[in-house]
Amino acid sequence: MDRLMTVEGLRVTYGRGASANPAVRGVSFALGRERLGIVGESGSGKSTIGRALLRLLPGATIEAGRMEFMGTDLLKASERRMLDIRGARISMILQDPKFSLNPVKRVGDQIAEAYAVHHRGAKREAREKALEMLEAVEIRDPERVYELYPHEISGGMGQRVMIAMMLVPEPEVVIADEPTSALDVTVRMKVLGILDDLVRRRGLGLIMISHDLNLVRNFCDRVLIMYAGQVVEALPAAELGRARHPYTRGLLAAQPRIGGDRRPLPVLRREEGWKQPMAEASA
Repeated sequence: MDRLMTVEGLRVTYGRGASANPAVRGVSFALGRERLGIVGESGSGKSTIGRALLRLLPGATIEAGRMEFMGTDLLKASERRMLDIRGARISMILQDPKFSLNPVKRVGDQIAEAYAVHHRGAKREAREKALEMLEAVEIRDPERVYELYPHEISGGMGQRVMIAMMLVPEPEVVIADEPTSALDVTVRMKVLGILDDLVRRRGLGLIMISHDLNLVRNFCDRVLIMYAGQVVEALPAAELGRARHPYTRGLLAAQPRIGGDRRPLPVLRREEGWKQPMAEASA
Protein backbone atom coordinates (compact mmCIF):
# COMPACT_ATOMS: atom_id res chain seq x y z
CA MET A 1 0.00 0.00 0.00
CA ASP A 2 1.34 3.42 -0.98
CA ARG A 3 1.98 5.57 2.08
CA LEU A 4 0.56 9.06 1.58
CA MET A 5 0.97 10.48 5.07
CA THR A 6 3.02 9.71 8.18
CA VAL A 7 2.33 11.27 11.57
CA GLU A 8 4.52 10.56 14.61
CA GLY A 9 4.00 12.02 18.07
CA LEU A 10 1.56 14.76 17.07
CA ARG A 11 0.81 17.18 19.90
CA VAL A 12 -1.57 20.15 19.77
CA THR A 13 -1.65 22.55 22.72
CA TYR A 14 -3.74 25.66 23.37
CA GLY A 15 -2.28 28.32 25.64
CA ARG A 16 1.12 28.41 27.28
CA GLY A 17 2.70 27.85 30.66
CA ALA A 18 0.33 27.13 33.54
CA SER A 19 -2.70 27.69 31.28
CA ALA A 20 -1.52 25.23 28.60
CA ASN A 21 -4.28 22.82 27.56
CA PRO A 22 -3.17 19.79 25.50
CA ALA A 23 -5.87 18.81 22.98
CA VAL A 24 -3.88 16.10 21.16
CA ARG A 25 -1.15 14.19 22.99
CA GLY A 26 1.33 12.06 21.10
CA VAL A 27 -0.83 10.69 18.27
CA SER A 28 0.91 8.54 15.63
CA PHE A 29 -0.51 6.90 12.51
CA ALA A 30 0.15 6.35 8.82
CA LEU A 31 -2.30 6.73 5.93
CA GLY A 32 -2.22 4.81 2.66
CA ARG A 33 -4.73 4.66 -0.19
CA GLU A 34 -7.42 3.50 2.20
CA ARG A 35 -10.30 4.63 4.39
CA LEU A 36 -9.08 5.37 7.93
CA GLY A 37 -11.68 6.08 10.62
CA ILE A 38 -10.99 8.21 13.71
CA VAL A 39 -13.62 7.73 16.42
CA GLY A 40 -14.13 9.21 19.86
CA GLU A 41 -16.39 11.31 22.04
CA SER A 42 -16.78 15.05 21.57
CA GLY A 43 -13.61 16.70 22.86
CA SER A 44 -11.40 13.67 22.28
CA GLY A 45 -9.28 15.58 19.75
CA LYS A 46 -10.26 13.84 16.51
CA SER A 47 -11.35 16.97 14.62
CA THR A 48 -8.28 18.80 15.95
CA ILE A 49 -6.08 16.21 14.22
CA GLY A 50 -7.72 16.94 10.85
CA ARG A 51 -7.20 20.67 11.20
CA ALA A 52 -3.65 20.24 12.52
CA LEU A 53 -2.69 18.31 9.38
CA LEU A 54 -3.67 21.35 7.32
CA ARG A 55 -2.29 23.80 9.91
CA LEU A 56 -5.70 25.40 10.34
CA LEU A 57 -5.46 26.00 14.10
CA PRO A 58 -4.60 29.65 14.72
CA GLY A 59 -3.43 30.19 18.28
CA ALA A 60 -2.51 26.53 18.85
CA THR A 61 0.99 25.07 19.11
CA ILE A 62 1.46 22.09 16.77
CA GLU A 63 4.43 19.79 17.41
CA ALA A 64 5.38 16.39 16.03
CA GLY A 65 8.39 14.17 15.57
CA ARG A 66 7.18 13.78 12.01
CA MET A 67 4.20 15.10 10.04
CA GLU A 68 4.89 14.32 6.43
CA PHE A 69 2.71 14.24 3.32
CA MET A 70 4.23 12.62 0.21
CA GLY A 71 7.74 13.91 0.94
CA THR A 72 6.64 17.33 2.27
CA ASP A 73 7.24 18.19 5.92
CA LEU A 74 3.92 19.82 6.86
CA LEU A 75 5.39 21.38 10.01
CA LYS A 76 8.26 23.12 8.22
CA ALA A 77 6.45 24.00 4.99
CA SER A 78 6.00 27.73 4.37
CA GLU A 79 2.51 29.21 4.37
CA ARG A 80 2.81 29.69 0.60
CA ARG A 81 3.56 25.98 0.23
CA MET A 82 0.60 25.10 2.47
CA LEU A 83 -1.66 27.20 0.25
CA ASP A 84 -0.59 24.97 -2.65
CA ILE A 85 -1.36 21.83 -0.61
CA ARG A 86 -4.68 22.83 0.98
CA GLY A 87 -7.54 21.96 -1.34
CA ALA A 88 -5.36 20.92 -4.27
CA ARG A 89 -3.69 17.93 -2.58
CA ILE A 90 -5.40 17.60 0.81
CA SER A 91 -9.08 18.56 1.05
CA MET A 92 -11.33 18.74 4.09
CA ILE A 93 -15.08 18.13 3.97
CA LEU A 94 -16.63 20.02 6.87
CA GLN A 95 -19.54 18.90 9.01
CA ASP A 96 -22.42 21.17 8.07
CA PRO A 97 -22.83 22.76 4.61
CA LYS A 98 -25.06 25.48 6.08
CA PHE A 99 -22.01 26.96 7.78
CA SER A 100 -19.41 25.99 5.16
CA LEU A 101 -20.96 27.33 1.96
CA ASN A 102 -20.98 31.05 1.15
CA PRO A 103 -24.66 32.09 1.45
CA VAL A 104 -24.40 34.88 -1.16
CA LYS A 105 -22.76 32.88 -3.96
CA ARG A 106 -24.31 30.27 -6.22
CA VAL A 107 -23.21 26.76 -5.29
CA GLY A 108 -21.92 26.07 -8.79
CA ASP A 109 -19.73 29.14 -8.75
CA GLN A 110 -18.25 28.01 -5.42
CA ILE A 111 -17.30 24.63 -6.91
CA ALA A 112 -15.88 26.31 -10.02
CA GLU A 113 -13.85 28.66 -7.81
CA ALA A 114 -12.36 25.68 -5.92
CA TYR A 115 -11.15 24.33 -9.26
CA ALA A 116 -9.92 27.67 -10.63
CA VAL A 117 -7.82 28.43 -7.53
CA HIS A 118 -5.65 25.38 -8.18
CA HIS A 119 -5.79 25.02 -11.98
CA ARG A 120 -4.98 27.50 -14.68
CA GLY A 121 -7.73 27.64 -17.23
CA ALA A 122 -10.64 29.61 -18.61
CA LYS A 123 -13.77 30.40 -16.65
CA ARG A 124 -15.68 28.16 -19.01
CA GLU A 125 -13.42 25.20 -18.17
CA ALA A 126 -13.99 25.73 -14.44
CA ARG A 127 -17.76 25.74 -15.00
CA GLU A 128 -17.56 22.51 -17.01
CA LYS A 129 -15.52 20.83 -14.25
CA ALA A 130 -18.04 21.98 -11.65
CA LEU A 131 -20.92 20.53 -13.67
CA GLU A 132 -19.00 17.25 -14.08
CA MET A 133 -18.51 17.02 -10.30
CA LEU A 134 -22.17 17.78 -9.59
CA GLU A 135 -23.04 14.90 -11.90
CA ALA A 136 -20.38 12.69 -10.24
CA VAL A 137 -22.04 13.17 -6.83
CA GLU A 138 -25.35 12.16 -8.41
CA ILE A 139 -27.12 15.50 -8.40
CA ARG A 140 -29.92 15.44 -10.93
CA ASP A 141 -30.12 18.37 -13.33
CA PRO A 142 -26.68 19.83 -12.48
CA GLU A 143 -27.28 22.83 -14.77
CA ARG A 144 -30.23 23.91 -12.61
CA VAL A 145 -28.53 23.18 -9.28
CA TYR A 146 -25.42 25.09 -10.39
CA GLU A 147 -27.47 28.33 -10.33
CA LEU A 148 -28.98 27.80 -6.87
CA TYR A 149 -27.92 29.47 -3.62
CA PRO A 150 -27.16 27.40 -0.48
CA HIS A 151 -30.51 28.24 1.16
CA GLU A 152 -32.33 26.82 -1.86
CA ILE A 153 -30.94 23.28 -1.53
CA SER A 154 -31.59 20.50 1.00
CA GLY A 155 -29.11 19.30 3.62
CA GLY A 156 -28.32 16.16 1.63
CA MET A 157 -27.78 18.11 -1.56
CA GLY A 158 -25.65 20.65 0.33
CA GLN A 159 -23.42 17.85 1.61
CA ARG A 160 -23.02 16.55 -1.96
CA VAL A 161 -22.09 20.06 -3.09
CA MET A 162 -19.44 20.18 -0.34
CA ILE A 163 -18.04 16.82 -1.48
CA ALA A 164 -17.97 18.05 -5.08
CA MET A 165 -16.19 21.24 -4.02
CA MET A 166 -13.50 19.37 -2.07
CA LEU A 167 -12.93 16.74 -4.78
CA VAL A 168 -12.94 18.95 -7.88
CA PRO A 169 -9.24 19.94 -7.43
CA GLU A 170 -8.46 16.15 -7.48
CA PRO A 171 -6.64 15.85 -4.10
CA GLU A 172 -4.67 12.80 -2.96
CA VAL A 173 -6.06 12.91 0.60
CA VAL A 174 -9.57 13.79 1.81
CA ILE A 175 -10.34 14.53 5.47
CA ALA A 176 -14.08 14.11 6.11
CA ASP A 177 -15.16 15.61 9.45
CA GLU A 178 -18.58 14.15 10.37
CA PRO A 179 -19.72 14.47 6.74
CA THR A 180 -23.10 12.79 7.31
CA SER A 181 -24.05 13.71 10.89
CA ALA A 182 -26.72 16.24 9.81
CA LEU A 183 -28.39 13.84 7.35
CA ASP A 184 -31.19 11.32 7.74
CA VAL A 185 -30.38 7.61 7.36
CA THR A 186 -31.33 7.16 3.70
CA VAL A 187 -29.50 10.29 2.53
CA ARG A 188 -26.53 9.36 4.72
CA MET A 189 -26.12 5.98 3.03
CA LYS A 190 -26.40 7.59 -0.40
CA VAL A 191 -23.72 10.18 0.40
CA LEU A 192 -21.42 7.50 1.86
CA GLY A 193 -21.89 5.40 -1.27
CA ILE A 194 -20.93 8.35 -3.47
CA LEU A 195 -17.88 9.12 -1.33
CA ASP A 196 -16.81 5.46 -1.29
CA ASP A 197 -17.13 5.20 -5.08
CA LEU A 198 -15.09 8.37 -5.65
CA VAL A 199 -12.39 7.28 -3.18
CA ARG A 200 -12.07 3.82 -4.74
CA ARG A 201 -12.14 5.07 -8.33
CA ARG A 202 -9.56 7.80 -7.75
CA GLY A 203 -7.35 5.86 -5.31
CA LEU A 204 -7.49 8.53 -2.61
CA GLY A 205 -6.56 8.32 1.06
CA LEU A 206 -9.58 9.11 3.23
CA ILE A 207 -9.65 10.09 6.92
CA MET A 208 -13.21 9.70 8.21
CA ILE A 209 -13.79 11.52 11.52
CA SER A 210 -16.95 10.34 13.24
CA HIS A 211 -18.81 9.58 16.47
CA ASP A 212 -20.58 6.67 14.80
CA LEU A 213 -18.94 3.32 15.52
CA ASN A 214 -21.29 1.43 13.20
CA LEU A 215 -20.51 3.82 10.36
CA VAL A 216 -16.74 3.31 10.57
CA ARG A 217 -17.15 -0.42 11.15
CA ASN A 218 -19.02 -0.79 7.84
CA PHE A 219 -17.34 1.94 5.80
CA CYS A 220 -13.67 2.12 6.81
CA ASP A 221 -10.69 -0.22 6.44
CA ARG A 222 -8.99 0.69 9.74
CA VAL A 223 -10.07 2.62 12.81
CA LEU A 224 -8.30 4.62 15.53
CA ILE A 225 -10.14 5.03 18.85
CA MET A 226 -9.36 8.32 20.61
CA TYR A 227 -9.72 9.18 24.28
CA ALA A 228 -8.56 12.40 25.99
CA GLY A 229 -6.40 13.49 23.06
CA GLN A 230 -4.65 10.24 22.22
CA VAL A 231 -5.15 6.96 20.38
CA VAL A 232 -5.95 4.18 22.86
CA GLU A 233 -6.58 1.44 20.29
CA ALA A 234 -6.05 0.83 16.57
CA LEU A 235 -7.45 -2.14 14.69
CA PRO A 236 -9.04 -3.22 11.39
CA ALA A 237 -12.59 -1.84 11.21
CA ALA A 238 -14.00 -5.34 10.60
CA GLU A 239 -12.56 -6.42 13.96
CA LEU A 240 -14.06 -3.56 15.95
CA GLY A 241 -16.42 -5.96 17.71
CA ARG A 242 -13.37 -7.78 19.10
CA ALA A 243 -11.74 -4.64 20.51
CA ARG A 244 -9.88 -5.18 23.78
CA HIS A 245 -9.41 -1.74 25.28
CA PRO A 246 -11.96 -1.06 28.06
CA TYR A 247 -12.81 2.37 26.60
CA THR A 248 -13.61 0.90 23.17
CA ARG A 249 -15.61 -1.86 24.81
CA GLY A 250 -17.50 0.80 26.77
CA LEU A 251 -18.33 2.74 23.62
CA LEU A 252 -19.63 -0.41 21.94
CA ALA A 253 -21.70 -1.42 24.98
CA ALA A 254 -23.30 2.05 25.22
CA GLN A 255 -24.86 1.76 21.75
CA PRO A 256 -28.61 1.05 21.65
CA ARG A 257 -29.63 -1.96 19.56
CA ILE A 258 -32.88 -2.52 17.68
CA GLY A 259 -34.61 -5.53 19.19
CA GLY A 260 -32.41 -5.50 22.30
CA ASP A 261 -33.69 -5.71 25.85
CA ARG A 262 -35.06 -2.67 27.64
CA ARG A 263 -32.46 -2.52 30.40
CA PRO A 264 -30.62 0.82 30.83
CA LEU A 265 -27.52 1.10 28.66
CA PRO A 266 -24.20 0.80 30.51
CA VAL A 267 -22.63 4.08 31.64
CA LEU A 268 -19.24 4.63 30.03
CA ARG A 269 -16.48 4.62 32.65
CA ARG A 270 -13.35 6.71 32.17
CA GLU A 271 -10.08 5.85 33.84
CA GLU A 272 -7.03 8.05 34.37
CA GLY A 273 -4.79 5.09 33.53
CA TRP A 274 -6.11 5.07 29.96
CA LYS A 275 -4.11 8.21 29.22
CA GLN A 276 -0.94 6.22 28.59
CA PRO A 277 0.85 6.51 25.23
CA MET A 278 0.33 3.69 22.76
CA ALA A 279 2.49 2.34 19.93
CA GLU A 280 2.22 3.74 16.41
CA ALA A 281 -0.83 2.64 14.42
CA SER A 282 0.84 2.16 11.05
CA ALA A 283 -0.69 1.29 7.73
